[in-house]
Amino acid sequence: MSKASDPQIPPELLKRVEQSTLSHYEERAEQFWEGTRDHDVSQNIDALLRALPSSRSLKILDFGCGPGRDLVKFKAQGHEAVGLDGSAEFCKMAVQYSGCEVLHQSFSELDLVAESYDGIFANASLFHVPKALYPQVLKACFTALKPGGVLFSSNPRGEGEGMNGLRYGHYMELATSEAYLRAAGFEMVEHYYRPVGMPRHLQHWLAIVARKTEKIKPA
Repeated sequence: MSKASDPQIPPELLKRVEQSTLSHYEERAEQFWEGTRDHDVSQNIDALLRALPSSRSLKILDFGCGPGRDLVKFKAQGHEAVGLDGSAEFCKMAVQYSGCEVLHQSFSELDLVAESYDGIFANASLFHVPKALYPQVLKACFTALKPGGVLFSSNPRGEGEGMNGLRYGHYMELATSEAYLRAAGFEMVEHYYRPVGMPRHLQHWLAIVARKTEKIKPA
């Protein structure tokens, strides 16, 4: 795995890294869909929703929505689901599959309306954000959440960053992930490891629920 950890990485290199990752998914969109459409991520969806009010419909941003599998699940539970993905092909597939609004935005050029979402569901997506851009992306998520809103993230565990074939990956353990989240203004709600029931060394995924710490403004 080649290293790409210098925080002073030139913007043009960061852009190439992002485009390489997106091209990987663009070229394999159908293959990715067939390989992931039946994945059960109900534990992750439940973790996000458990941290949010249950008495009303929520507005959820599926951050890195891919072909739209989880948009359908949020929608079926009565929530307003909005997708976001940097892959134009994934966005097209997600709209067709879910009927939801889908934003075509790369993680490096996010343009999200402030205080728009009750929750952000970043399932297997934030680890594609380079270390040099990670604080910027977390801050964009923080700003896009309503006061008291919740960010769910699930990423493969590890240390370091670099290219794995055409895809970029930024791998962190709990302490590093928590430090980034707290620096962006989030407080930890809970975390767990996946797959459930396996010994820790075989639980390759770390899931975190974090809340925007700004107090809800009085009516």
